[in-house]
Amino acid sequence: MVNAMLSRVAESIYWMSRYIERAENMARIVDVNEHLMLDLPPGLPAQWAPLVAITGDEAAFKKRYSDADQDEVSWFLTFDAANPNSILSSLRAARENARSIREILSSAIWAEINEAYHYVEHLAQTRAAPHHAFLRNVIRASHSVEGATTATLSHAEAYHFSRIGRLTERADQTTRFVDIRYFMLLPSPDEVGSPTDDLHWTAVLQSASALEMYRQRHGMVQMQATVEFLLVDPDFPRSVRNCVSRANESLHAITGTRSGTYRNAAERRLGKLAAELDYTSIEEVIIEGLHEFLDSIQAKLNECGTALRESFFAPQLTTRANAARIAIE
Repeated sequence: MVNAMLSRVAESIYWMSRYIERAENMARIVDVNEHLMLDLPPGLPAQWAPLVAITGDEAAFKKRYSDADQDEVSWFLTFDAANPNSILSSLRAARENARSIREILSSAIWAEINEAYHYVEHLAQTRAAPHHAFLRNVIRASHSVEGATTATLSHAEAYHFSRIGRLTERADQTTRFVDIRYFMLLPSPDEVGSPTDDLHWTAVLQSASALEMYRQRHGMVQMQATVEFLLVDPDFPRSVRNCVSRANESLHAITGTRSGTYRNAAERRLGKLAAELDYTSIEEVIIEGLHEFLDSIQAKLNECGTALRESFFAPQLTTRANAARIAIE
């Protein structure tokens, strides 16, 4: 168990990494959806509302926006300071967490986070519409933070809490990439397996930067193989199974508990989810309901987050930067 001082550090670096990862994934889904709309056959309606649906922010969006079109959804997901899951809000929260533990971080990590936040804040003030170059820069900034963390932070407790935060957020977002296909219903069931259907699944793979690795393993884009690759592939670093497995490894590195055993609720929940994903059959998932399975995984990831907080982050030390997100979970 970490001591009280490290509990504050652990919570801040855990959330710092979650927010950086969240900003990256928001940039991914906006960027890929923009390209998907350009590739769809003429006559099919543009679909932007599903991007709001998968973030769980529909109620907040409808209170302040009239149309779920490209301009309004893109702004809501990127520059809207009132949306706690927007790119701007996520980077602001990441920076606030990083600032509170600057004595723990390397100067390289702080510089990357600070630069990314000010870049996005400046563009938000100019009221510029989100564009491809901006979204790609957000993704690259996230990669730079991850690289600086791996290369310049000692691989001790703080590093592993950062890794757990990044990987659990990534696992959650990957389930949402897959789930977006559930919301983007085709005009007719007859179009399942059609070129339009293939375009949607290709976009899902692109959202996770998975298209090239998928093709190396499976070739042609197909629904079941895509779902299997993104959810339970053991080697692809953005698959849910890979993320949960590596997060579980970091948790055991922190506690020193032998692999396959547990001493606290966090180890039990994360280990149980890792084992479940190890033995998940995609055929059974599809028969029983993909959307329901994804909802279940998201709920279990939230339970892991709650268990981490109760096991390692003293409740009275929860910072204001993270309180709102904890309330959502």
